[in-house]
Amino acid sequence: MSDRIPLFSRPVPVISFIVLAIVLDQVVKFAVEAWLPFQQPVHVVPMLALYRTYNYGVAFSMLSGMEDWFIVGLRLVVVAFVSWLWWQTPKARGVAHAGYALIIAGAIGNLVDRFLYGYVIDYVLFYTSTWSFAVFNLADSFITIGAGLILLDELLLMRRRKAPADR
Repeated sequence: MSDRIPLFSRPVPVISFIVLAIVLDQVVKFAVEAWLPFQQPVHVVPMLALYRTYNYGVAFSMLSGMEDWFIVGLRLVVVAFVSWLWWQTPKARGVAHAGYALIIAGAIGNLVDRFLYGYVIDYVLFYTSTWSFAVFNLADSFITIGAGLILLDELLLMRRRKAPADR
């Protein structure tokens, strides 16, 4: 087994990635605010529209009735906890570290919105004629993909533990 440390297990590349991801998220949200009409779908392809709206809560507008300080505090706790998980996870688990980095970037991207506007800018809508998914944004996608990578890493770890030692 190689002693090489995966890219996302090293602090400088991860911090650089997180900063770039936050900047990208904010640039896209700035463009959405500047050019996308409010709560009017712009159909891109069947089942996908751009639809600018504001989320005053957390994921799927949960906790939207809560005070701003509570939502900001909750997001800060999540960022701190996931950062702690990143530091505690063995360096060889680069997939998990990439997942943690994506979650941190997404959480901070949405936290920036909360600080700047008091809400999170959402703009991607999947739908059918009888159903629609919650409107989301790039930061939410980072969080979702990050969670998926962590689950994948756990599955790979379980598989490695079950594999015979003498392959």
